Amino acid sequence: MTPHKGIEMAKAVLDQLNLVVADIEKSAAFYRRLGVEVPASDPGPDGKPFHVNANPGGEFSFDLDSAFFAGIWNKAWKGRSDLAGRVVVGFSVDTREAVDAMYADIVAAGYKGLQPPFDAFWGARYAIVEDPDGIAVGLMSPSDPTRRSWPPEGWPG
Repeated sequence: MTPHKGIEMAKAVLDQLNLVVADIEKSAAFYRRLGVEVPASDPGPDGKPFHVNANPGGEFSFDLDSAFFAGIWNKAWKGRSDLAGRVVVGFSVDTREAVDAMYADIVAAGYKGLQPPFDAFWGARYAIVEDPDGIAVGLMSPSDPTRRSWPPEGWPG
């Protein structure tokens, strides 16, 4: 890292993904369907769930928070509706066939499919579904070097 005013800057390490969601129970059901172990949320003072850590004790923290709760720890969130859906949360699956099966299961359960499974140019099988808040969720198999192709169809646009 480049020093700033004579001080060595610390290195940032990605260790948390925090999604601010409209309905924690709906989002928890979606991510449970993908196989994420999401415990029940403790109710807040109003009796409604406000936060759940979906990977307690893991190396990577995956949290679901209500918009109300996010407004408490991030004042900039209040009144913002333009922040949802600007990320793709990636999940790996064991096989190419698992991408197809998981996509079919999620869509059959009533969730929106954004990108049906396809053989991606980087060698993986890949699909994208949408969670209840419009966040894109990628499903990707391991990359097979024998299936890579370059340039991808339609490149450069």
